[in-house]
This record gives sequence, C-alpha cells and structure tokens, in this order.
Amino acid sequence: MAITDPIGDLLTRIRNGQLRGKAKVQSPNSRQRVRVLEVLQAEGFIRGYAEVEFKGGRRELEIELKYHEGRPVIRELTRISTPGRRVYASVRELRPHRSGLGLSIVSTPQGVMTDTNAREKNVGGEVICRVF
Repeated sequence: MAITDPIGDLLTRIRNGQLRGKAKVQSPNSRQRVRVLEVLQAEGFIRGYAEVEFKGGRRELEIELKYHEGRPVIRELTRISTPGRRVYASVRELRPHRSGLGLSIVSTPQGVMTDTNAREKNVGGEVICRVF
C-alpha cells in the first residue's frame, strides 16, 4: 500500500505509540523520515532510532520513544505542511512556538532543522511540523 504522506505517517505512528505507552515503534525507512528523527533526537524528544533490515532487503526504522515519570515527553506533535497544502515560511515568519518551549521542524535548502537554527542561519523553508 502506497503512503501519500510519509512524514504524516511517521508522526502518527509516534503519537499512537505514545498513547499506548509503547517503548518502541516501527516505521518504513526514508531519508526524509531519518532527517526528522535526527532533529527530534537532537532536541531530546525521542531516545533514538535504528535502521533494521529484514529478509528480502526491506528496511524499517525502529524508534525508541521517551517518557518522563510515566508521561510522554512529546505532548503535542502537529503536521503543518501536507501534500495538499504546502506551508512555507520566510525567516521573519518563523516565530518561537509556545513561547520558546516548543519548536518547529523546517525543511530548508541547508537541510532539515529546527526553527531556531533556521533563524540563526537566516534561511526559511517548508514548515514540516510543530513539537511541544
């Protein structure tokens, strides 16, 4: 079955895994998903991820979710730019999320990064999602 929104699928798997209290969730592998997971790991929202290869050459990502005192670290995970409605933001339009407590993940010409890093590098791009 073809997935039309791979990033939306990844975010939904993370949300559903946290609602069920799972330690790990799996998602199909892609470069864009890995870039988003790298940002989430660097910011401390997930413990980590690993690429797992199955028989037949199929690869998946195994994502370790992070909890603090039994509650998920990620409280809100919202997809902003979708395949049907792309949302782009210039540097001036990238504002802090939740008074600086949350972050936006932005796909820029210099790679996938947080909104804070994009403002520091003075680049805009497609707003992928918001995390709090």
